[in-house]
Amino acid sequence: MEASTALSSRGIPIPKCRSFSSHRFIARRALQIKCMATKKPKSSSTNKTVGSKKGTKVFPMGQPGPRYSPPSNGSVKLLTRVEQLRLLTKAEKAGLLSAAERFGLSLAKIEELGLLSKAEELGVLSAATNPQTPSTLFTLSLALLILGPAFVFLVPEDSTWEVVVQVVVALFTVVGGSAAFAASSFVSNLQKVE
Repeated sequence: MEASTALSSRGIPIPKCRSFSSHRFIARRALQIKCMATKKPKSSSTNKTVGSKKGTKVFPMGQPGPRYSPPSNGSVKLLTRVEQLRLLTKAEKAGLLSAAERFGLSLAKIEELGLLSKAEELGVLSAATNPQTPSTLFTLSLALLILGPAFVFLVPEDSTWEVVVQVVVALFTVVGGSAAFAASSFVSNLQKVE
């Protein structure tokens, strides 16, 4: 095969390859250049993981990517997390403890009423450590926040008692949905492992 070069209008060399000696054949195929280029040998770095940014990884095709795995011990240390978040200090600064005391709810009264043992019997404390609790509370909040407007839309307003039922259900769903959303966020923050 015979090869020659020509210069473009910008002065850049353009290789021309001739497979036939006929110039007429080359003129017909002026836009098509057929050349044999040397192939670069494949490097062994094709199977390596390449990082595009610091902390990110690109995984080659056919290899599994990263998967989320919950903490291996599965238990959340609730009191340690409360200490890390400094929740008692924040409650004190916000005046929540003094407000509760003004309403007659002190630590002695909580102990006297047995509220902590009741909370444990109802599973409130164990629910705070359950990893499914935040998603369950979030789903409940969405359902309640959708139910309120749907109920108001679907129930007719023909009589006074129907309007009263609409108001009561709307208030219950808005307050309950907001409380469930706040509880979901709070429990999720408690369960974060740092």
